Amino acid sequence: MTQNNKLGLTSKILIGMAAGIILGLFLRNTFPDSEIVQDYITNGLLHVIGTIFISSLKMLVVPLVFVSLVCGTCSLSEPSKLGRLGGKTISFYLFTTAIALSLAILAAIIVHPGSASLVTENMHYAAKEAPSLADVLIGIVPTNPMHAMSEGNMLQIIIFAVIFGFAISHIGERGKRVARLFDDLNEVIMRVVTLVMQLAPYGVFALMGKLALTLGLETFSSVVKYFFVVLTVLIIHAFVVYPTLLKILSGLNPLTFMRKMRDVQLFAFSTASSNATLPVTIETAEHRLGADNQIASFTLPLGATINMDGTAIMQGVATVFIAQVFGIDLTITDYVTVVVTATLASIGTAGVPGVGLVMLAMVLNQVGLPVEGIALIIGVDRLLDMVRTAVNVTGDTVATLVIAKSEGSLNQETFYDPSAGKAAPSFDEQVHIDELNPNQET
Repeated sequence: MTQNNKLGLTSKILIGMAAGIILGLFLRNTFPDSEIVQDYITNGLLHVIGTIFISSLKMLVVPLVFVSLVCGTCSLSEPSKLGRLGGKTISFYLFTTAIALSLAILAAIIVHPGSASLVTENMHYAAKEAPSLADVLIGIVPTNPMHAMSEGNMLQIIIFAVIFGFAISHIGERGKRVARLFDDLNEVIMRVVTLVMQLAPYGVFALMGKLALTLGLETFSSVVKYFFVVLTVLIIHAFVVYPTLLKILSGLNPLTFMRKMRDVQLFAFSTASSNATLPVTIETAEHRLGADNQIASFTLPLGATINMDGTAIMQGVATVFIAQVFGIDLTITDYVTVVVTATLASIGTAGVPGVGLVMLAMVLNQVGLPVEGIALIIGVDRLLDMVRTAVNVTGDTVATLVIAKSEGSLNQETFYDPSAGKAAPSFDEQVHIDELNPNQET
């Protein structure tokens, strides 16, 4: 009876987030120039706790993606079904990215956030070179799968896992034994995910505390209009576009979906990394929302790699913003070029460090805008990165549910069950439950 009175994970994360922000602002305003706060709290305690939390999530990404994707592919013995699944997934991601860009450009044109007064002679931004299309296509296939796993190259891991799982499904009884082994490994990894999730409130507290201590408010104030335009479009895309697509394409209740996505969105907001959030996203999609493993294990890792609607929104607004700052008029052709280039670049630049700014540099070059304008928005990009990551994981999960429903691989009873997969018990409690219910799946 007492367990029902315990706070849920969402409540704990929100408390940790609020406490971290309050602590950070208090220390920032009370001891603005304190080296002790800087060395021992900001770069010491908070940095260590936050980094350990992010590392614990990233630790699970490669084994989770590989094992889960192998499990999913094992059940897709027909090449046509695998091809159909891939086609649906990529088409959905490209479609929503194009919508995101169009909304962003339209909002920026209407609001007009750019002002020539923001231009300074000292602006400088060194754009990283994006890979060519040929390099991207060559780089998809790993020359050394172990190296791809050690480097965390998600596209290469996905390709190898699909091939490996497909081979397992075609070697008869021996393949079935290997498949059962991977099913067991998948259960073990999912249990580790539930254990790591218990650390979330403390990790979020440290991350938000450090952010509140280090965010440059003076930089934020100079581009506040740009910030709120991007933020507004992100919110519209997450809470209007995605729920509408979910309702139209699958018939599922968007309110139920949004309620069950809160933990994932909070994780994504705190970590600002779709890959770091991936273990939580997969766990929620399968156990809270009812998507079959063979769908979720394919669409979610792929989405964390190539689906960048939040980044696309930033690029659309930033392109118009920079054009307005420098007094450059963009034509209809330029706007279409921005949409097409950024949509295709969301796949082409997957896995590139600082991918959002790399893609933006590509788009700016494509329409003849100065890349140096990126220096204007870097100061507020950290906050926006957190929000757009939450948008990205929401889009990944919507795609998973839509595709799972179309393939007949969605358990609607789980989707509509408010207690499904909720508030995972502690390890000791789960062991006790397993002893009482030896035949019950967990």
